[in-house]
Amino acid sequence: MHGTTIIAVKRDGKVAVGGDGQVTIQDTIMKSTARKVRRIYHDKVIVGIAGSVADAQALSDKFETKLEESHGNLRRALVEFAKDWRTDRILRRLEAMMIVADTDYLMLLSGSGEIIEPDEGAVAIGSGGAYALAAAKAMMKHTSLSAREIVEESLRIASSICVYTNDNITIEEI
Repeated sequence: MHGTTIIAVKRDGKVAVGGDGQVTIQDTIMKSTARKVRRIYHDKVIVGIAGSVADAQALSDKFETKLEESHGNLRRALVEFAKDWRTDRILRRLEAMMIVADTDYLMLLSGSGEIIEPDEGAVAIGSGGAYALAAAKAMMKHTSLSAREIVEESLRIASSICVYTNDNITIEEI
């Protein structure tokens, strides 16, 4: 997943999800102000997407439909969406990942339709995800920074290491 970094942190009853703004095609930066994190379902759920832009947007839209059908029940929507992702011939070919969060849950939806809930309250995807996640885990262990502050600093650190990540950061918090 080249060209993006998305990280989410859950701490002290708050969840923050952030992403950089860079879109890269091969070795060329095509856009530096993309918005890869957004609120859905009456602003109660945050989604961060990584992968092929069209694929990620298609998955995000389909997930939002599942969330509406489940009347905002995030776990049920995730399970139903994962079933569709695994069994639908077209969805299976989409190359993207999503982080989904509300006040109760922080989840990763993998490209194979798996649902993963992180153990330590932090999860990241994309080409700079490992850098951002390592930074976030260190800050969670050794500081009292808020979820939002950890997400922001983690993305700044990732942008200083990963050539596919920039410091044009979008953060949503609930």
